Amino acid sequence: MARLKGKIAVVTGAAKGIGEAISTLFVKQGASVILTDIDDEKGSQLAQKLGKFASYQHLDVSSPSQWQLLKQSVLETYGYLDILVNNAGIIGFDETPGSQDPEHFEYESWCKIHEVNIGGVALGCKVAIELMKASKAASIINLSSRSGIVGIPSAAAYASSKAAIRNHTKTVALYCAQQGYRIRCNSIHPGAILTPLWESMLDKDNREKSIKTIAKGIPLGHMGEPDDVAYGALYLASEESKYLTGIELNIDGGILAGSTAAPTSKD
Repeated sequence: MARLKGKIAVVTGAAKGIGEAISTLFVKQGASVILTDIDDEKGSQLAQKLGKFASYQHLDVSSPSQWQLLKQSVLETYGYLDILVNNAGIIGFDETPGSQDPEHFEYESWCKIHEVNIGGVALGCKVAIELMKASKAASIINLSSRSGIVGIPSAAAYASSKAAIRNHTKTVALYCAQQGYRIRCNSIHPGAILTPLWESMLDKDNREKSIKTIAKGIPLGHMGEPDDVAYGALYLASEESKYLTGIELNIDGGILAGSTAAPTSKD
């Protein structure tokens, strides 16, 4: 059964990685999906590959004016929106200069990361709420991260921005409920999902060794795949999760279930 049959969805950062997996799965499950990204070539190619129920539109999520253009396009084509997946985001290692730790970061880099990550989510939620009032059952899904729950010394701005997404999700969920809108809002917290976002953190000369080293710290013993997150998004987008709003869905192989200092059976 197509779990999203007849639904209208927007996915940001859809050209690769988790966004690509979500867009692909949503189309397979019956949704009409508007893919958005700043990589027009990859985004357009993916939309063409997915067929008539997929289209592509350029979107820099940190731009209020571009969100308004997307809003107008959705209104003209469909009249409303059922699903928004706020997936677009950056870590900052490749996109901004300087160190990313709390002592040495450059303020411009800090601002850029927050502008894209939490600014993009806030703008997306704002536009989605307006578009979703005409939906019978709408869902906003914000991609936070494991890093939004624990500290990340080497990526302070990224962790801060993802924590803000976690909190803003709850605010949006409560606001929509208070207003009587039929709009749910939940966050997903991926951890150690092997996507292009990880490439800058892997040893290029010993990539497989780096992946194995990371896997040793994951309770399930391996890194996740984009589809693992996509299926979580599918659940939150579908009517199966109709009584869920404001939750955090951790998809991390068990990382957040414990700690490296947890006692063993021999202790």
